[in-house]
Amino acid sequence: MRHSTQSVLLLLFTSFLLSACGEQQATAQAATPPPPQAGFVLVEEKPFTLVNELPGRTTPYQIAEVRPQITGLIEERLFDEGETVEAGQALYRIDDKLYRAALASAKADLANAKANRESAELTAKRYEKLIKTGAVSQQELDQARATFNASSAQVAAAEAALDTARINLEYTRIEAPISGRIGRSSVTAGALVTANQASALVTIRQLDPIYVDLTQSYGELQQLRDALASGQLETLGDDKAPVRLVRENNRDYSHEGTLQFSEYAVDEATGSVTLRALFPNPEQALLPGMFVRAQLPQAERSNAVLVPQKAVSREPNGQAVAMVIGEGNTVEKRQVNTEKAVGNQWLIRSGLNAGDRLIVDGLQKIRPGAVVTPVDIASETANTNTQDTDSRG
Repeated sequence: MRHSTQSVLLLLFTSFLLSACGEQQATAQAATPPPPQAGFVLVEEKPFTLVNELPGRTTPYQIAEVRPQITGLIEERLFDEGETVEAGQALYRIDDKLYRAALASAKADLANAKANRESAELTAKRYEKLIKTGAVSQQELDQARATFNASSAQVAAAEAALDTARINLEYTRIEAPISGRIGRSSVTAGALVTANQASALVTIRQLDPIYVDLTQSYGELQQLRDALASGQLETLGDDKAPVRLVRENNRDYSHEGTLQFSEYAVDEATGSVTLRALFPNPEQALLPGMFVRAQLPQAERSNAVLVPQKAVSREPNGQAVAMVIGEGNTVEKRQVNTEKAVGNQWLIRSGLNAGDRLIVDGLQKIRPGAVVTPVDIASETANTNTQDTDSRG
């Protein structure tokens, strides 16, 4: 009987010890937290077109400052300020009385010169016949021929004077040299204008198409050329490089432009070069002097790496770093070189490779060397979208 009691007590004591050990293990397990979660995206290489956003100003395709070619009084202005005029359209009329009189005088001088030439010609021909009979001397014949030649020259001079008078009379009608939008008139009827005066009567600007002059730093342009020369970037074909505009109100301009040329000189004050693009402007929404931003594709990279900006941070020395999940789900810190911002992403020059698991969420809870629980952000987003679709269905 005593032996049975001792056995029961021993079994109870053993069970108590095992229960206590289990509780200690559970408490120890509860005190050790699981590795923190780290949301990552898989780094990929993909083709990317390098687009530079450059500041610029709009410039008229053609501009003409209208000035008088003759002196006289303005009789009438023949246009409305601000309207569209066509090349050859009359803009002003100058008093033409003096120029009509000059034209009539030039015609009379030409008639007189022709009459003198005819007389001299008859005399020369007559002397050529008389010289055979000895009625006139050789000197008299030579003199008659010289007089005829002089009278012919006078006729040519009179014809030139007549052309000048006719041109001056035509200049009393001042015409538009180009088609475009005309500005304010600086004179009114009754104003005295002079030939080749310094101030323009009015200015005409052709706005369709219109130029946009862009500025790019020479250093950036040289880096682009070096990258093209080394093969890091590929040249775009002409059909792949349309130029797009963003206006002051951050709205995209509806028409694409084309790059015309790049200036072959560097501005000494700014260290930049000028690029000129040509844009259609049928609605004349672009006016001269407007500030715009142009998006200009300049090269292409076949294996570009683009990552979210929130995945890249800066150390106190300015070095850009990123966290990736390495072997054993441990956190590794990588030094990266960023090339430029593209929207909410960084274009990475070096430091990250295709296939790297780049941490984008939970960065505040991790440190280099720590073990984490990887969470694929792309898969989670896809699952969430699928669940939302199923619930709506």
